[in-house]
Amino acid sequence: MRILVIEDDARGRLFLARGLTESGHIVDTAEDGATGLVLAREGIYDLLVTDRLLPALDGVELVRQLRAGGDVTPVLMLSAVSGLKDRVEGIQAGCDDYLVKPYAFAELLARVEALVRRSNRGRTGHVWSCADLSLDTRARSASRAGRNLNLQHREFLLLECLMRHAGQVVTRSMLLEAAWNYDFEPRGNIIDMHMHRLRAKVDRDFPTPLIRTVVGAGYVLGG
Repeated sequence: MRILVIEDDARGRLFLARGLTESGHIVDTAEDGATGLVLAREGIYDLLVTDRLLPALDGVELVRQLRAGGDVTPVLMLSAVSGLKDRVEGIQAGCDDYLVKPYAFAELLARVEALVRRSNRGRTGHVWSCADLSLDTRARSASRAGRNLNLQHREFLLLECLMRHAGQVVTRSMLLEAAWNYDFEPRGNIIDMHMHRLRAKVDRDFPTPLIRTVVGAGYVLGG
Protein backbone atom coordinates (compact mmCIF):
# COMPACT_ATOMS: atom_id res chain seq x y z
CA MET A 1 0.00 0.00 0.00
CA ARG A 2 1.26 3.49 -0.85
CA ILE A 3 0.76 6.14 1.84
CA LEU A 4 1.38 9.89 1.83
CA VAL A 5 2.36 11.37 5.21
CA ILE A 6 1.95 15.15 5.52
CA GLU A 7 3.59 16.37 8.72
CA ASP A 8 5.65 19.52 9.36
CA ASP A 9 7.37 18.21 12.47
CA ALA A 10 10.53 16.48 11.24
CA ARG A 11 10.73 14.05 14.15
CA GLY A 12 7.07 13.06 13.86
CA ARG A 13 7.35 12.73 10.09
CA LEU A 14 10.37 10.42 10.39
CA PHE A 15 8.65 8.36 13.10
CA LEU A 16 5.58 7.82 10.95
CA ALA A 17 7.49 7.12 7.76
CA ARG A 18 9.78 4.61 9.47
CA GLY A 19 6.96 2.81 11.27
CA LEU A 20 4.75 2.53 8.20
CA THR A 21 7.67 1.45 6.02
CA GLU A 22 8.64 -1.25 8.51
CA SER A 23 5.00 -2.39 8.40
CA GLY A 24 5.40 -3.09 4.68
CA HIS A 25 4.08 0.10 3.09
CA ILE A 26 5.54 2.48 0.51
CA VAL A 27 5.67 5.92 2.13
CA ASP A 28 6.12 9.39 0.64
CA THR A 29 6.26 12.49 2.82
CA ALA A 30 5.55 16.22 2.62
CA GLU A 31 6.34 18.85 5.22
CA ASP A 32 3.67 21.43 4.35
CA GLY A 33 0.08 21.38 3.19
CA ALA A 34 0.64 22.95 -0.22
CA THR A 35 3.21 20.33 -1.21
CA GLY A 36 1.02 17.61 0.27
CA LEU A 37 -1.94 18.72 -1.83
CA VAL A 38 0.11 18.62 -5.04
CA LEU A 39 1.33 15.09 -4.26
CA ALA A 40 -2.11 13.89 -3.15
CA ARG A 41 -3.65 15.05 -6.42
CA GLU A 42 -1.43 12.67 -8.36
CA GLY A 43 -3.94 9.98 -7.46
CA ILE A 44 -1.39 7.27 -6.66
CA TYR A 45 -2.03 6.90 -2.92
CA ASP A 46 -4.14 4.35 -1.07
CA LEU A 47 -4.24 6.53 2.06
CA LEU A 48 -3.28 9.99 3.31
CA VAL A 49 -2.12 10.66 6.87
CA THR A 50 -2.05 14.40 7.53
CA ASP A 51 -1.42 16.67 10.47
CA ARG A 52 -4.09 19.28 11.11
CA LEU A 53 -1.83 22.28 11.71
CA LEU A 54 0.45 22.67 8.70
CA PRO A 55 2.34 25.57 7.12
CA ALA A 56 1.24 26.94 3.71
CA LEU A 57 -2.11 25.08 3.85
CA ASP A 58 -3.69 23.58 6.95
CA GLY A 59 -4.86 19.98 6.99
CA VAL A 60 -8.59 20.76 7.10
CA GLU A 61 -8.41 23.00 4.04
CA LEU A 62 -6.20 20.46 2.27
CA VAL A 63 -8.89 17.80 2.72
CA ARG A 64 -11.65 20.20 1.67
CA GLN A 65 -9.86 20.96 -1.58
CA LEU A 66 -9.23 17.27 -2.28
CA ARG A 67 -12.88 16.39 -1.74
CA ALA A 68 -14.04 19.35 -3.81
CA GLY A 69 -12.03 17.91 -6.69
CA GLY A 70 -13.71 14.52 -6.35
CA ASP A 71 -10.80 12.73 -4.64
CA VAL A 72 -12.09 9.96 -2.36
CA THR A 73 -8.75 8.69 -1.02
CA PRO A 74 -9.15 7.79 2.68
CA VAL A 75 -7.69 10.42 5.03
CA LEU A 76 -6.56 9.98 8.62
CA MET A 77 -6.05 13.34 10.34
CA LEU A 78 -3.66 13.74 13.25
CA SER A 79 -4.02 16.64 15.65
CA ALA A 80 -3.01 17.90 19.07
CA VAL A 81 -6.39 19.67 19.10
CA SER A 82 -8.86 17.32 20.79
CA GLY A 83 -12.01 19.39 21.22
CA LEU A 84 -15.31 18.02 19.91
CA LYS A 85 -15.81 21.05 17.66
CA ASP A 86 -12.39 20.51 16.07
CA ARG A 87 -12.98 16.80 15.49
CA VAL A 88 -16.37 17.52 13.91
CA GLU A 89 -14.82 20.17 11.66
CA GLY A 90 -12.23 17.64 10.44
CA ILE A 91 -14.85 14.99 9.72
CA GLN A 92 -17.14 17.49 8.00
CA ALA A 93 -14.23 18.60 5.79
CA GLY A 94 -13.98 15.04 4.52
CA CYS A 95 -11.61 13.21 6.87
CA ASP A 96 -12.41 9.54 7.38
CA ASP A 97 -10.84 9.30 10.84
CA TYR A 98 -9.34 11.66 13.42
CA LEU A 99 -6.58 10.65 15.85
CA VAL A 100 -5.50 12.90 18.72
CA LYS A 101 -1.82 13.32 19.58
CA PRO A 102 -0.01 11.84 21.38
CA TYR A 103 -0.98 8.45 20.04
CA ALA A 104 0.37 4.91 20.14
CA PHE A 105 1.73 3.78 16.78
CA ALA A 106 -0.09 0.45 17.15
CA GLU A 107 -3.40 2.34 17.27
CA LEU A 108 -2.48 4.45 14.24
CA LEU A 109 -1.56 1.34 12.29
CA ALA A 110 -4.83 -0.35 13.23
CA ARG A 111 -6.77 2.71 12.05
CA VAL A 112 -4.81 2.83 8.80
CA GLU A 113 -5.63 -0.80 8.07
CA ALA A 114 -9.29 -0.32 9.02
CA LEU A 115 -9.63 2.68 6.69
CA VAL A 116 -8.19 0.76 3.77
CA ARG A 117 -10.44 -2.24 4.45
CA ARG A 118 -13.43 0.07 4.57
CA SER A 119 -12.51 1.80 1.32
CA ASN A 120 -12.05 -1.58 -0.39
CA ARG A 121 -15.34 -3.00 0.84
CA GLY A 122 -17.65 -3.74 -2.03
CA ARG A 123 -14.99 -3.12 -4.64
CA THR A 124 -14.16 -5.55 -7.37
CA GLY A 125 -10.89 -5.73 -9.22
CA HIS A 126 -8.67 -6.73 -6.29
CA VAL A 127 -7.77 -9.94 -8.13
CA TRP A 128 -5.76 -9.47 -11.31
CA SER A 129 -5.22 -12.23 -13.86
CA CYS A 130 -3.13 -12.79 -16.96
CA ALA A 131 -3.18 -16.23 -18.57
CA ASP A 132 -2.64 -18.65 -15.65
CA LEU A 133 -1.07 -15.95 -13.45
CA SER A 134 -3.16 -14.48 -10.63
CA LEU A 135 -2.49 -11.73 -8.09
CA ASP A 136 -4.70 -10.86 -5.11
CA THR A 137 -3.99 -7.38 -3.75
CA ARG A 138 -6.03 -7.93 -0.58
CA ALA A 139 -4.47 -11.24 0.35
CA ARG A 140 -1.05 -10.01 -0.89
CA SER A 141 -0.56 -13.28 -2.71
CA ALA A 142 0.31 -14.39 -6.24
CA SER A 143 0.14 -17.74 -7.95
CA ARG A 144 0.65 -19.32 -11.33
CA ALA A 145 -1.26 -22.39 -12.40
CA GLY A 146 -2.35 -22.70 -8.76
CA ARG A 147 1.23 -22.68 -7.46
CA ASN A 148 2.10 -20.01 -4.86
CA LEU A 149 4.94 -17.77 -6.09
CA ASN A 150 6.13 -16.66 -2.62
CA LEU A 151 7.04 -13.12 -3.69
CA GLN A 152 9.04 -10.68 -1.62
CA HIS A 153 7.49 -7.25 -0.93
CA ARG A 154 9.17 -5.38 -3.81
CA GLU A 155 8.53 -8.26 -6.19
CA PHE A 156 4.83 -8.18 -5.35
CA LEU A 157 4.64 -4.42 -6.01
CA LEU A 158 6.46 -4.79 -9.33
CA LEU A 159 4.19 -7.61 -10.43
CA GLU A 160 1.11 -5.64 -9.40
CA CYS A 161 2.26 -2.78 -11.62
CA LEU A 162 2.79 -5.17 -14.53
CA MET A 163 -0.60 -6.81 -13.97
CA ARG A 164 -2.41 -3.47 -13.92
CA HIS A 165 -0.84 -2.67 -17.30
CA ALA A 166 -0.91 -6.14 -18.85
CA GLY A 167 -0.20 -6.07 -22.56
CA GLN A 168 1.35 -2.60 -22.32
CA VAL A 169 4.96 -1.50 -22.02
CA VAL A 170 5.78 -0.66 -18.40
CA THR A 171 8.80 1.62 -18.17
CA ARG A 172 11.48 1.45 -15.50
CA SER A 173 10.24 4.80 -14.19
CA MET A 174 6.77 3.34 -13.70
CA LEU A 175 8.22 0.35 -11.85
CA LEU A 176 10.37 2.61 -9.68
CA GLU A 177 7.33 4.70 -8.75
CA ALA A 178 5.31 1.58 -7.94
CA ALA A 179 7.81 -0.05 -5.60
CA TRP A 180 9.92 2.73 -4.07
CA ASN A 181 9.19 6.14 -2.58
CA TYR A 182 10.11 9.48 -4.09
CA ASP A 183 13.17 9.89 -1.86
CA PHE A 184 14.76 6.71 -3.18
CA GLU A 185 17.69 7.27 -5.51
CA PRO A 186 18.17 4.21 -7.72
CA ARG A 187 21.71 2.97 -8.07
CA GLY A 188 23.03 0.81 -10.85
CA ASN A 189 20.58 -1.65 -12.33
CA ILE A 190 18.44 -2.20 -9.23
CA ILE A 191 15.20 -2.38 -11.26
CA ASP A 192 16.65 -5.01 -13.57
CA MET A 193 17.98 -6.99 -10.60
CA HIS A 194 14.55 -7.13 -8.96
CA MET A 195 12.90 -7.90 -12.29
CA HIS A 196 15.35 -10.75 -12.86
CA ARG A 197 14.30 -12.34 -9.55
CA LEU A 198 10.63 -11.75 -10.29
CA ARG A 199 10.88 -13.32 -13.73
CA ALA A 200 12.59 -16.36 -12.27
CA LYS A 201 9.62 -16.91 -9.96
CA VAL A 202 6.91 -16.13 -12.50
CA ASP A 203 8.35 -17.92 -15.56
CA ARG A 204 10.73 -20.59 -14.27
CA ASP A 205 9.37 -24.13 -14.64
CA PHE A 206 6.51 -22.97 -16.86
CA PRO A 207 6.40 -23.65 -20.62
CA THR A 208 5.26 -20.15 -21.63
CA PRO A 209 7.12 -17.08 -20.31
CA LEU A 210 4.80 -14.19 -19.46
CA ILE A 211 7.25 -11.35 -18.80
CA ARG A 212 9.39 -10.10 -21.63
CA THR A 213 11.86 -7.26 -22.05
CA VAL A 214 11.23 -4.50 -24.55
CA VAL A 215 14.74 -3.28 -25.32
CA GLY A 216 15.17 0.39 -24.55
CA ALA A 217 11.64 0.74 -23.21
CA GLY A 218 10.86 -1.57 -20.30
CA TYR A 219 8.85 -4.72 -19.73
CA VAL A 220 5.56 -6.25 -20.91
CA LEU A 221 3.40 -8.83 -19.14
CA GLY A 222 1.59 -11.02 -21.65
CA GLY A 223 0.49 -9.44 -24.90
